[in-house]
Amino acid sequence: MGFLAGALAVIAFHQALLHVLHFQFAFIQSFTGLPGAFRPQGSGFNMRPVAPIGVPQVVSLAFWGGIWGILLAGMIRWLRAPDLLMGALTGLLSTLVGFTLLAQLRGASLWAGGNTIIWWRTILLNVAWGWGTAFLMRPFQITRGG
Repeated sequence: MGFLAGALAVIAFHQALLHVLHFQFAFIQSFTGLPGAFRPQGSGFNMRPVAPIGVPQVVSLAFWGGIWGILLAGMIRWLRAPDLLMGALTGLLSTLVGFTLLAQLRGASLWAGGNTIIWWRTILLNVAWGWGTAFLMRPFQITRGG
């Protein structure tokens, strides 16, 4: 269930939040005061093929969200920690992996080149994914070791 919850959370939380941030940014900015640079370039649900096998980007993200969901389900079950907190922490962990290991593998700048706006936006999106994944697991009692 961890894989399924993680993959669905990419669509329902991560990509949906990215979509809202892109299209409703002026409204969000009006009461938060976020700088214009916080608005994402893309609107989410990207169907552009990605290497190495050419699947749409959103499918690739959902697959990797599922892999992280398996990790989250195991951590919630074995650590007996609060599920939503563990979800948020897993979102943070995935952000750290993305800014370090994945950036290095892709030949990109570590830590997003020090761009703190990218840091905060990525943290927001990944924590939303982690929280959403834990939330979607609740009906299956993965959170309670059942």
